[in-house]
Amino acid sequence: MSTTRLEHDLLGDAPVPATAYWGVHTLRAIENYPITGKPIGSYADLVRALALIKHAAALAHKELGQLDETRAFAIIAACQEIAGGRLHDQFVVDVIQGGAGTSTNMNANEVIANRALELLGRQKGDYAYLHPINHVNMSQSTNDVYPTALRVATCLSIRGLLSAMAELREAFEAKADEFKDILKIGRTQLQDAVPMTLGQEFSTYAVMLGEDEARLNEAIALIREINLGATAIGTGINTDIRYAKLAIGHLSELSGLPLEPAPNLIEATQDCGAFVQLSGVLKRIACKLSKTCNDLRLLSSGPQAGLNEIRLPPRAAGSSIMPGKVNPVIPEVVNQIAFEVIGNDVTITMAAEGGQLQLNAFEPIIAHSLFKSVEHLAAGCRTLTAHCVTGITANRELLAERVRTSAGLATALNPYVGYENATRVAQEALATGRGVAELVEEMGLMTREELDRVLRPEVLTAPSALA
Repeated sequence: MSTTRLEHDLLGDAPVPATAYWGVHTLRAIENYPITGKPIGSYADLVRALALIKHAAALAHKELGQLDETRAFAIIAACQEIAGGRLHDQFVVDVIQGGAGTSTNMNANEVIANRALELLGRQKGDYAYLHPINHVNMSQSTNDVYPTALRVATCLSIRGLLSAMAELREAFEAKADEFKDILKIGRTQLQDAVPMTLGQEFSTYAVMLGEDEARLNEAIALIREINLGATAIGTGINTDIRYAKLAIGHLSELSGLPLEPAPNLIEATQDCGAFVQLSGVLKRIACKLSKTCNDLRLLSSGPQAGLNEIRLPPRAAGSSIMPGKVNPVIPEVVNQIAFEVIGNDVTITMAAEGGQLQLNAFEPIIAHSLFKSVEHLAAGCRTLTAHCVTGITANRELLAERVRTSAGLATALNPYVGYENATRVAQEALATGRGVAELVEEMGLMTREELDRVLRPEVLTAPSALA
């Protein structure tokens, strides 16, 4: 038995491995794009989205009488297998490619066609009976299939990121509750400011994540608007007038997503603004996660010569030369993910700007950059939750002592002793190392009873009645 089969395209004949489900168009792409070594099959949501689109198209064409039941059911069965996780190793085109995603679309068409032929008891490559373009790609163009697949895959993958962000937010909320009774000194510009609770500090990280979850859901609403049925440039050439509505309806049902047809398909085929906006939200998430990790590293610095206010769970030996050193490796890896996401946003911005006229040819790099950002942010959130936040402990004794001796307490006494007296107390506390309360009482500015009433945690860390 031959180890290859001969397939033909506009460039001529070429031998394709006999066992491969992909064909000659995919072969050309393998030869043309040895770029990253990362195949499109590594993005499971993208492959699943392609299969769902081809499934929806086959259903629409069967209803319209344009595809007979035998071929339609074979194509649908192949798509169901691929959507379920089979044959992803046959999606071998590099994620970065020329041709606006044509090679990705053809890779999908060929794998689906050859698996459908196999299900019908025919040989791979028997395209005279079931053709990758004439049947699997009927009423489609790369220019509506690829953007739609990218949008569907993005919606599917964002679910994982939202789940990971929610888990991290809940971990910070749990720590905020655990630390709600621990007084500490807040800081502005890295200088001592006024008292707060460690719980209040950790609650801000939870709030920031919650805000970003909301922004991400808003951005995804725009991604659910698709151009399926637009074909080459948005005019819908070669499609039945009923096709787009039928196909989008089936795709919504198959994907479980509330997909909507773009109001202007010509605009939707060339405009990548929704991807730019989504990437901007991912950058926002990355920036705020990185800021949070900066805080965790700073608050845990030391343990002897740093702030040492919290302790991160030790995850690895920190040095090959310094015995006993433990580094904040989990926040550090999340910082690096954030740097990557910010860089990906620049790539997506330039790719969206670089499109010309009726098509953006650079959506493959948009897809690659978006999926990396989403996947890595989700992994970073899960790692930060499991290996860092849930195990954080507070250095209660040190925090209590710092509050007791902090000149920042003088600020809380402004309404009672006046700014000038409070300044004098603060300067004396800094110069002598004595406590603010002790000095205020000694100077006769307030009695012990008055100080006890004012210097309570609930008064120090929130607005209160001053009368």
